[in-house]
Amino acid sequence: MVNGKRVLIIIPALNESGSIADVVGEVRGELPGVDVLVVDDGSTDRTAAVAAAAGARVAKLPYNLGVGGAMRLGYRYARDNGYDVAIQIDADGQHDPRYVPKLVDQLDEVDLVIGARFAGEGDYSVRGPRRWAMVMLSLVLSRVAKTKLTDTTSGFRAANRRVIEMFAGWYPAEYLGDTVETLVHTARRGYTIRQVPVAMRKRMAGTPSHSPAKAMIYLGRAFAVLTLALIRR
Repeated sequence: MVNGKRVLIIIPALNESGSIADVVGEVRGELPGVDVLVVDDGSTDRTAAVAAAAGARVAKLPYNLGVGGAMRLGYRYARDNGYDVAIQIDADGQHDPRYVPKLVDQLDEVDLVIGARFAGEGDYSVRGPRRWAMVMLSLVLSRVAKTKLTDTTSGFRAANRRVIEMFAGWYPAEYLGDTVETLVHTARRGYTIRQVPVAMRKRMAGTPSHSPAKAMIYLGRAFAVLTLALIRR
């Protein structure tokens, strides 16, 4: 339990055997009253075995579906097992579980809470085309959601029972769909959204794959995903 609510932490993971034990251990240490579900998204390494040994419940997909597919399974598990709150935490260790009670608190007033970078806490920074895309997405989605959002691509999110029910039946697997399209869909169906400032950390293992070329591709894809999300019903 966190703040009187039954909470499930969902960790989508693809080939994160180098970090998943530390992530699960930290979550269980900081939040002993929560359950942890690692959704192994078709990993070719020992992610599932390492997560289970660290004390997590593990659901293993037979092949890679992407974050959206993994999270849909996580939300279905949360719905079917009667959790009040489902929270996504990344498997690379960038999300600090000490912020979880802060996110859960906000669910007394809204339906979906985003742990946001660029909101006044921490020193996380992004430059170039990737940052331009994030600013563009935040400006448009703030209007759609009727609230200020500075980090619409954050995967650190908390959902209440109503949103869990919705995401269990509908959750896009396309690139950026799990962040951008879910916000459009949630806001258009009358659910309320709010962000909470959080500090992000460096990855516990592995290296991020950023380059100028990939940043430009990200910018183009962000425009495409946003356009599709806005015209879909």
